[in-house]
Amino acid sequence: MGSMSEVEEFRHVVRVAGVDLPGDMALAYAISWIKGIGINLAHIICRKMELPPDAKLGALPEEKIEELDKVLRNVHELNLPSWLLNRRRDPFTGEDRHLITSDLVFTVRQDIEFMKKINSWKGFRHKLGLKVRGQRSRVTGRTGLTIGVSRRKGGRR
Repeated sequence: MGSMSEVEEFRHVVRVAGVDLPGDMALAYAISWIKGIGINLAHIICRKMELPPDAKLGALPEEKIEELDKVLRNVHELNLPSWLLNRRRDPFTGEDRHLITSDLVFTVRQDIEFMKKINSWKGFRHKLGLKVRGQRSRVTGRTGLTIGVSRRKGGRR
């Protein structure tokens, strides 16, 4: 048996990329809890960092967690194909990026406000609270009072 300094202590809550993650979960599933990181991307990140995706997050050494944090904040620098990233050809900068956590939420909200401002079709649909991506709206997506079909008193004849 080694001394206490050699044995890494298990942590039940691990903070990665500004999000508290459960330490008893498998690494790939734990980092998929971060907004903007799906399970497929989580497995790819584990493979790129040469970490076992089924290892417990709380059992990783501190250096690996810091490295994971750095990689998650800069996913676009991993030389992944652009179709894996969630912000391809940014309309303002033109670069491929991958956004996570509050950056993702803020950017999506900013994009919607921009569409409203320039009065694009999608912006107009957002303004009116209607479906934006061409879905059926005649029957579904109704809001407000629900008025059903009125029934006759005598029933069916």
